[in-house]
Amino acid sequence: MTPLARIIAGRIAAQGPMRLDDYMRLCLLHPDHGYYATRDPFGAGGDFITAPEISQMFGEMVGLALAQAWLDQGSPAPFTLAELGPGRGTLMADVLRATRGVPGFAAGARIALVEASPHLRQIQRDRLGADEHLDSASDLPDRPLFLLANEFFDALPIRQFQRVTDGWAERMVTLDDAGALTLALAPPVAMARQASEGEIWETCTEALPVMTAVADRIARHGGAAFVIDYGTWNGRGDSFQALRAHVPEGPLEHPGEADLTAHVDFAPLAAAAVSAGAAVSAPVPQGEWLLSLGIAGRAARLADSGDSGAPAALHRLTHPAQMGHLFKAMAVWPRTATPPPGFAPLSLAPTTG
Repeated sequence: MTPLARIIAGRIAAQGPMRLDDYMRLCLLHPDHGYYATRDPFGAGGDFITAPEISQMFGEMVGLALAQAWLDQGSPAPFTLAELGPGRGTLMADVLRATRGVPGFAAGARIALVEASPHLRQIQRDRLGADEHLDSASDLPDRPLFLLANEFFDALPIRQFQRVTDGWAERMVTLDDAGALTLALAPPVAMARQASEGEIWETCTEALPVMTAVADRIARHGGAAFVIDYGTWNGRGDSFQALRAHVPEGPLEHPGEADLTAHVDFAPLAAAAVSAGAAVSAPVPQGEWLLSLGIAGRAARLADSGDSGAPAALHRLTHPAQMGHLFKAMAVWPRTATPPPGFAPLSLAPTTG
């Protein structure tokens, strides 16, 4: 049993079963034993690899698309160039490098990094030479906002409810007869949501205030946001998962020592953006989006210049059997502005049912 598992077990023994979002929050952000608070989880030596760590091409394409959105809106300055959950700062570093040739972009940018982990904040300072960290999206300044969120929303804590005969029962973390962590159902409650018995519904209450804060600033001051993550539209089923040393495992097996995530449901995020007054796109498969931005040509140029890994990186980022289909990109922008490159507006406000 990990040190954090013992803490969680003690709390459950004293206070009763724990909601899944509380469990997830402790596992990721406990100040002494939390996953993000104690380690650098990225890259081959960590537990998972994100798209910016696979190839510089990802950050280049994303950065130039963001810069084009900035140009299309009249090059406002100063503006906030922000990232939610910047990890090691790789994506932002590639964006800054790729956009150096865009006149006025670097001079007008005021970098803001929203990061909860003190450990990762220090890595970002070392990588980017920046100390402009914010605790939450609600702290973003009131000015034009151009923002990136790559694999951010999937790490926000979720709750799970299972359809039973008498309603919906929340899945809770509790203890089995041997004192090990296990899942059990709370007493059922009535909900209007329709589903077949046994179906699981996930909800992420922390995601909507984040999207609302971002979309509100974009609607009022201009800007654009790109949300890139793995997920679905009105997704159903159990997607709660753990990854340790690049190998999937049960999410209750090693609390604090494995990455915990869940698939993003883009539908409520889009609805929140629309409600805040912004335009939003449907989620586009990552591979299709990157190819529309010209990543294949960039890979060919890198290969010609001696980067032998560029073709494999292109395949991993864009092929449907790799990251190209499961990962989606969704954009938010002002209703009166031109859609960012590779996106089209939803014709109707999305539903979340």
